[in-house]
Amino acid sequence: MRRQLTLAFGSRPFAALLFAALAVAAPFGRPALGRMALHDDRGATVTLDRSPGRIVSLLPSLTEAVCALGACDRLVGTDKFSSWPDSVASLPKLGGLEDAQIERIVALKPDVVLVSTSARVIDRLESLGVKVLSLESRDRADVKRTLALLGQMLGAEKKAEQVWADIERDTGLAATRVPAALRGKRVYFEIDATPYAAGPSSFIGQTLTALGLANAIPPELGPFPKLNPEFVVRARPDIVMALKAGVAEMPERPGWQTIPALRAGRWCAFPSATYELIVHPGPRMGEAARAIADCLAALGGSRGK
Repeated sequence: MRRQLTLAFGSRPFAALLFAALAVAAPFGRPALGRMALHDDRGATVTLDRSPGRIVSLLPSLTEAVCALGACDRLVGTDKFSSWPDSVASLPKLGGLEDAQIERIVALKPDVVLVSTSARVIDRLESLGVKVLSLESRDRADVKRTLALLGQMLGAEKKAEQVWADIERDTGLAATRVPAALRGKRVYFEIDATPYAAGPSSFIGQTLTALGLANAIPPELGPFPKLNPEFVVRARPDIVMALKAGVAEMPERPGWQTIPALRAGRWCAFPSATYELIVHPGPRMGEAARAIADCLAALGGSRGK
């Protein structure tokens, strides 16, 4: 469970995303020469002498964002779960949320380390003189602001705007492919078999809403609530979405064989790569919307009838 949550957004996606940034503009792809002050999601002010040329990212979504903004060549190390784009595979892997390898990170002499707000290494790295920018994205607005902040840090403000515009465009196009018969259907999107689910206020839930779907999880439970398994049975979702292995074992859970989605064969069982795409709150959210729409289009043409 912890690994899946880490892949998505660190272990605790509940902190609100706050930021403000002051940066000196620079030609795209080149470190800026001016001093900048960035306010991260802890409320801390991180002062950089220039746009960073050496970056360590300890969260997959932040790795993806840096690369989407054209600065992959500035990465000198990532967490062990970062896998996109392919070029990051050759970078040093520096552990995860709870086992980050501090000595190796320091040895890389990063100008800044990008982390989740819940990362345990923040205080230790800062005590060693390492600049740490702590970010968290729980909804689409958070993702947009994170991209904007990273764009300012990297001197790539216009690129950040374009990345977000592409997300919105691709999500809108994906929505046109959702069969009319499935619009308004209630979806249970499983983050983990505990179970944790994606509520309507999460970035995943908001993508489902943009695709014309409803959510089986009440909004008052928050973006990523931990549920009693019996709650899901009582919720009676019309469609379930989860990792392929999770969907395969759902009928074996007590009472779950009565869930309408499972009885009717209305499920999206995503392979690992597609699932990780969907649960990363970053620049590939438009692609994630297309992946969900692909499944829904298949449901509408066969099992969804």
